Amino acid sequence: MLDINLLRRDLDGVVAQLQRRKNPQPFLDVARFSALEAERKQIQTATEQLQARRNALSKQIGQLKGRGQDTAAQMAEVNGIADELAAGAKRLEVLQAELQAMLMSLPNLPQAGVPDGADESGNVEVRRWGTPPALAFTPRDHVDLGLPLGMDFETGAKLSGARFTLLRGPAARLHRALAQFMLDTQTLEHGYTECWTPYIVNREVLEGTGQLPKFKEDMFWVLRGGDETQAEQYLISTSEISLTNTVREQILDAAALPIKLTAHSPCFRSEAGSAGRDTRGFIRQHQFDKVEMVQITHPDHSDAALEQMVGHAEAILQKLELPYRVITLCTGDMGFGSNKTYDLEVWLPAQNTYREISSCSNCGAFQARRMQARFRNEQGKPEFVHTLNGSGLAVGRALVAVLENHQHADGSIRVPAALQPYLRGAEILRP
Repeated sequence: MLDINLLRRDLDGVVAQLQRRKNPQPFLDVARFSALEAERKQIQTATEQLQARRNALSKQIGQLKGRGQDTAAQMAEVNGIADELAAGAKRLEVLQAELQAMLMSLPNLPQAGVPDGADESGNVEVRRWGTPPALAFTPRDHVDLGLPLGMDFETGAKLSGARFTLLRGPAARLHRALAQFMLDTQTLEHGYTECWTPYIVNREVLEGTGQLPKFKEDMFWVLRGGDETQAEQYLISTSEISLTNTVREQILDAAALPIKLTAHSPCFRSEAGSAGRDTRGFIRQHQFDKVEMVQITHPDHSDAALEQMVGHAEAILQKLELPYRVITLCTGDMGFGSNKTYDLEVWLPAQNTYREISSCSNCGAFQARRMQARFRNEQGKPEFVHTLNGSGLAVGRALVAVLENHQHADGSIRVPAALQPYLRGAEILRP
């Protein structure tokens, strides 16, 4: 959430920053915001004047009573002021709620160095690693490779509908091995604390990280016992949600920063707006696993932490011997809560292109302000922390990339050396 004082000080500047995101419709109704602010100021000024008048009357009443004089007129005026103050407070509460709703709908402001652009065509490549494999045969896609290994789309659809998959045998073991390898790398080499989090969270938790209220259609809503009157809860779309909210409504010691957390969890997304995209295979699922990285940092250190986090995701890809590239997302392609985002895209031979496998974002104080997550600065005053999140990595897409990049002509899969200890030393994966 943006600081409302920033809008009050420099509304035109904030609007200009929001326009960099290239949204077809304005994010902020400037006229409505200005009208609400003007009325808020008027009520607060009137309240101060009424309170001053009430104080003066109270003093006058005391003096009159001391002289034994009648105070009926003054008492009547005090009662009238009380009614006016109550009405003003009630109206102010309505105004504040509408202003809060407007703030909750506004995305983060992009950093100055983020490239301007309307969509993914405006993204900027930063670097590449590895060389796409020069296969002496026509590469098969992960579906053709995965079916004999136990990737079962038909049964997944029978159980749960489209975009659900059942993994058996070698495919399931490879999936488990990848997740375990990623967790071990993030914890043992990169210094993250492993967590196991709830997969169902409350509404206010999703508001804290920015999924609600704007992206409710992307979430799976949980009805406990089918009762819609129960507390509003949702399945997590990423463990970023639960990991980041571990510091909500806290004031941390500066010495405790940075906090580095990781978790392996299923993620549940309705994929609203994705109809017709990646309908074949394991690329875009309603349920998928991901190893998430989250950092809670001092504001001065968040930009460096973002670069570090990207490096942690890159290390996984390099150990898996997967060619990839790093791109900076443009303003129109960034996520709602991010002020800067890097995507890592892995090479998929069958598609002859790079596809996203990790997204690493600096959210600045945007999520922290929504969560009221703070630390005590050098002056001992509470200040909002900065939050960062990144995929380290999406397990299913890593499985797809391993199958396609390390395939042999006979359909067997070469197991990267880093994964072999997790597959009982196997060097080749066969049906």
